[in-house]
Amino acid sequence: MPANGFSNLKAVVFDTFGTVSDWRGSITRMGEALARDKGIDGVDWEAFARSWRAGYRPGMAKVISGEREWTTVDVIHRERLEEILPQFGLGDTFTEDEKADINLFWHRLDPWPDSIPGLIRLKSKYLISPLSNGSLVLLASMAKRAGLPWDFVFSSDMPKAYKRDPKVYRSAVELLGIEPHQLMLAAAHNDDLAAARTEGLRTGYINRPTEYGADQVKDFEAEEGWDVITDSVEGLADQLGC
Repeated sequence: MPANGFSNLKAVVFDTFGTVSDWRGSITRMGEALARDKGIDGVDWEAFARSWRAGYRPGMAKVISGEREWTTVDVIHRERLEEILPQFGLGDTFTEDEKADINLFWHRLDPWPDSIPGLIRLKSKYLISPLSNGSLVLLASMAKRAGLPWDFVFSSDMPKAYKRDPKVYRSAVELLGIEPHQLMLAAAHNDDLAAARTEGLRTGYINRPTEYGADQVKDFEAEEGWDVITDSVEGLADQLGC
């Protein structure tokens, strides 16, 4: 769609895990660095990263279903970490303080190479922010470390809900004081975009076909006719005329 098709667009919000940040590569690299420091051998850190991430949706599902009261992703990550350390032969390797620091790996994720250049371009024309299941402190810490140029941060802590709950998308619209069609969600996940479109948001698909590596089973391509389809944040900036 040409840039003039977005003349009323005011803001672009982003899924963060996988769309803006490379969680798999980041966790793998941090795990490998930790192993060198601690003299740990024989751990497949990429598999560790994928296994850790695999607990993300099941952990949130208990909150979404009402089985559990509101719980931040930081707590879910820590609980999953405790589950997988023994599975990788690391059950007695780390102190409680060390495990708390490992859990902060998620606060230190590296962006994809195209993310910051694309965000800087988009920021010149639109308000930009994450719209993420991450906690407020996680998203702020990640941005501060990596230099992500957000105008503000929308986290799951604000509506106390996880995507794909409609209230997440509605709360962003309400806080911005704009109409739904004046807000675009950019994401690498088709179901996230589908939920946003149901609430009237514009949609931008950014293809990240290597996000999960060996465990990826979907989101290899755009599955619907989203408003923008591209393979990078810079590509999104191109299509939005930035």
